[in-house]
Amino acid sequence: METESSIDRRQRRVIVAYQAMTLAVAFFSTLWSVIFAVHGHGMMAIAELFPAVVALLCFALVTAGKLDLFLLVAQVAFLVFIIGFCLLFDVPDPKYPRVSHLFLPVLAMMGYINYLRRPAPGQAMVIAATLAGFVFLHASNTVSPFADPIPQDLRAVGVWVNPTLAAILFTATVYALQRRLSAPRGLARELLGALRRNELSLAYQPQIDRDGRIAGAEALLRWHHPTRGTVSPADFVPVAEEMGLMPVLGAWVLEEAGRTLARWKAEPALSALTLSVNVSASQFNESDFITTVSQLLATHAVNPARLRLELTENVLLAGLDPVADKMEVLKRTGVTFSLDDFGTGYSSLAYLRRLPVRELKIDRSFVAGLTESDRGAALVRSIASIAHDLELQIVAEGVETPSQHAYLRDIGCHLFQGWLFGRPIPRDDFEAMVREKQPQEIPAPHRLQVRLAAAV
Repeated sequence: METESSIDRRQRRVIVAYQAMTLAVAFFSTLWSVIFAVHGHGMMAIAELFPAVVALLCFALVTAGKLDLFLLVAQVAFLVFIIGFCLLFDVPDPKYPRVSHLFLPVLAMMGYINYLRRPAPGQAMVIAATLAGFVFLHASNTVSPFADPIPQDLRAVGVWVNPTLAAILFTATVYALQRRLSAPRGLARELLGALRRNELSLAYQPQIDRDGRIAGAEALLRWHHPTRGTVSPADFVPVAEEMGLMPVLGAWVLEEAGRTLARWKAEPALSALTLSVNVSASQFNESDFITTVSQLLATHAVNPARLRLELTENVLLAGLDPVADKMEVLKRTGVTFSLDDFGTGYSSLAYLRRLPVRELKIDRSFVAGLTESDRGAALVRSIASIAHDLELQIVAEGVETPSQHAYLRDIGCHLFQGWLFGRPIPRDDFEAMVREKQPQEIPAPHRLQVRLAAAV
């Protein structure tokens, strides 16, 4: 069983922190509501219940894992509440200044952290409105004509309590922002060092044809850290994407793939294998990507048809026409393309007809659900039907059970990849597996799984 990834642990820490913050807001808002009610200020007591209710709603959203919705609801609701509370109740006077607006910079900081995660115009507008509200409330004495000022005895407490809470929350958000900005850069620096120290390697997961023979493999990047052990791609690939390192990592993977294909072409048992390599959108959209691939093929003198470049639908964010044109140029060199994770992004029959792909990969999430419901099976059948109509080879990834394999085989899938047939393993082990099994038919999947487990 694989160890839990640091991304999952970090995600849980964020969730716990947000849960604690929302409960703290609910507690203090309720406390102030009780205090106002005891002193006979019913409207203020009712007003203070609003952030308490919002905080509990946000707690539910965080617990459900809906962080984006939580942050948006929290920012908009508390922005409206703070501005309204300042205009109606927190009225400045010569003795006690207005203090409720001091929470607005905290909201703006939370918004900025969310903006770093997922930039969006709406989020930027909320941040701008929050900062504008802070400046307006701090620089002016504007109040509502219906203002009901907080009593002086309570204001004497509030001018100390609210700034203290605001300072604590602001410090916490600054710390969160610092962790958010420094962690990726730290891991990115280590990743660049890993390239220099030869800590990266490729693992090879077999792809099995309909007759049970190993037809090729997918090359998967692995990082063996000297102190952390094996670092999951789920941890370092998003960081590499964010820091713009994917073209560097992708170039290394392509070079290793070229060496592997050059090695395989000299051995009859391996020479007919194809090798699939994942290419990120940022790497594919580099201006010199065509040159890089062409030089790779020339340097290693390998058969281009044995190299399969796997693209996800994210590559189309650069535009259909430039992507299709670049693929056509590479296709003329003999390289073939596979469309990975089909159905999970911007799937469209229009672009599927336009792109010169040879292979379509059914995403593992669809494979996992095909035996769980009729709708899941119908979806996979539809994908297979599309591929057949367009004369594309179909690869099913994430095949883990004999029943999944049987169903996928029945609907016409050509290649199968998943733990049922073998986990990603080092190149030497993969080559040994091919030499052992290629001369004769591969055993049935349930027996093969047991035998490969011993090899891994």
